[in-house]
Amino acid sequence: MKAILPSTGPRRRGRPPKDQSRPDAPRARLLRTGVAILTEKGFSAVGVEEILEAADVPKGSFYHYFDSKDAFGLELIDAYADYFARKLDRWFDNTERAPLDRLRDFIADARSGMARYRYRRGCLVGNLGQEMGVLPEPFRKRLAAVFRDWETRTSRCLRAAQEAGEISTGIDCEGLAQFFWTGWEGAVLRAKLERRPDALDLFADGFFAIVHAKCKGS
Repeated sequence: MKAILPSTGPRRRGRPPKDQSRPDAPRARLLRTGVAILTEKGFSAVGVEEILEAADVPKGSFYHYFDSKDAFGLELIDAYADYFARKLDRWFDNTERAPLDRLRDFIADARSGMARYRYRRGCLVGNLGQEMGVLPEPFRKRLAAVFRDWETRTSRCLRAAQEAGEISTGIDCEGLAQFFWTGWEGAVLRAKLERRPDALDLFADGFFAIVHAKCKGS
């Protein structure tokens, strides 16, 4: 996963705090706040001033840390991808649980997270994907790479389920992982739209029903 690095662009006026890696540093707050806002709102609809105000960073400071709003958006994708990869690893690499239960645990955690924010927040990557018609082209490659990473981590968990005898060895784990994320992102979108978890539960039940049906049919 690409690391989030300080801007290498030309030096700007003024002097930002020396250590921008600290969680309370303005740059870190801007990224953290941007991720939170963009899980709820669209990138095109959110202005820099709204993010600065929510992050409690002085107006005019934004361009100390980012070359442009688009550059900021790309770093938000990286920040969210890094956070989400750690989340997936925490659930999928939990060897104290059976592999399919690890996937169920991730789903339950995600469902709980959406409920915590009353289904107003969804997936930043999914939200941006819906805006690709009006976003700069570099966003497309970055978002597609994030989905591929999630699919790789999920297929690894599914292969562990094969090794444990939970699912058939004839199942295409890579294809099943792609199917999972295609369906899950749609379920998250609908849960956010309807402000209730029904779509999440429907997809989860359907996904595992398909998995078990494939096992019986093998």
